[in-house]
Amino acid sequence: MIEVEIVGVRIEMPSNQPLVLLRERIGSRHIPIWIGAAEATAIALAEQGVVPPRPLTHDLLCGVVLALEHSIVRVNLTKVEDGVFHGELVLDNGTVVGSRASDAIAIAQRAQCSIWAAESLIAEAGVEIADHDGDGEETDSAAYKEAKEREVRQFREFLNDVEPEDFEK
Repeated sequence: MIEVEIVGVRIEMPSNQPLVLLRERIGSRHIPIWIGAAEATAIALAEQGVVPPRPLTHDLLCGVVLALEHSIVRVNLTKVEDGVFHGELVLDNGTVVGSRASDAIAIAQRAQCSIWAAESLIAEAGVEIADHDGDGEETDSAAYKEAKEREVRQFREFLNDVEPEDFEK
């Protein structure tokens, strides 16, 4: 298992499909995971430190685990099958609970625990992302920064316009 961290939630254009982008803590591979709008909102809210007026499902689950006098010590992203990412929550007593990857990531933020990904998952779904100039040195180009800022603006606009009814079928 390799420890990964959340880079952020992005909106993939032109489809407007949200994704969470993870990267190896040590290394340059990134894992894009396409997720639903509700999960994107839950991850983005936690990433920004926003506490909702009522607990979201991920907050509720973390509260239940704490009420049972346990804690979530880590989240594992275990595999990807047919484009579907699988995860698991690991509790302090060794109990392992299966989860969707997006839910596991949202819970990891709230439980403030580490996220780990199986090497096989990274090998299959990971992509190398390096920002290099012509001499091979890393750089944060103005175009790259502008693109990142544009994505953040678009996602904030999405969050401002989203209503609870948008998640009903």
